[in-house]
Amino acid sequence: MLNIVKIGGNVIDDEALLAQFLSDFSAVRGYKILVHGGGKLATKLCDALHISTQMLEGRRVTDAETLKVVSMVYAGWINKSIVAQLHALGCHSVGLSGADGNAIPAVRRSPVPVDYGFVGDIKPGQINASFIQSLLEQGLVPVFSAITHDAHGSLLNSNADSVASSLAIAMSDMTPTRLIFCFEKNGVLRDPNNDASVIPEITRELYEEYKADGAISGGMIPKIDSAFNAIAFGVKEVVIGHARALNRGGGTTISS
Repeated sequence: MLNIVKIGGNVIDDEALLAQFLSDFSAVRGYKILVHGGGKLATKLCDALHISTQMLEGRRVTDAETLKVVSMVYAGWINKSIVAQLHALGCHSVGLSGADGNAIPAVRRSPVPVDYGFVGDIKPGQINASFIQSLLEQGLVPVFSAITHDAHGSLLNSNADSVASSLAIAMSDMTPTRLIFCFEKNGVLRDPNNDASVIPEITRELYEEYKADGAISGGMIPKIDSAFNAIAFGVKEVVIGHARALNRGGGTTISS
């Protein structure tokens, strides 16, 4: 079984939580891939460089100057820092963007109806799964930032959940694959203010009900959409849970 694990920015921004997660991740046996988000560093650096941060519908607009910053931060400092920490734990890894080895080509999102700038949407069928598999077979753990490329010379900023989901779909054609989203909550919560209100399993029918009554909203919706899309295209299992619980069970299982 190949485990593809994604961590979000809130985990990256919490030094102690990140250290514990990486220790747990290094202990996961067998083939594994780590996908990480960006955290707050890119926004801080943009502010320091007087590059305005634009948000539309809760998502970052990536103009040309912002693209330079997020590429340097996500594919540079954050990616290589994670790789260095994994090596210190005896987990031999290689840090990658989607441009490396033509691993994750993407298409710049249409400016209609909303122009998000240099944002890339991924087609799992275009992922270079054989290249990634070759790294795994060499005993390396790929660590992917969410920076992709358009195959025409431009980098693109992609959603890290979508990167993880697309990788899981692509790799599931070669080996049974489990997708795990790790963040700062215990799972998908029925009540966002109650950490004990974890929904243990979500089917498509339940998902629609929870969205309708507002229990599931905001940034959790694209995460769960990515999970259902992965299941539909052959991923064996998708789990959403706390970064501290990677090897301890629990969380929310997404099922068809």
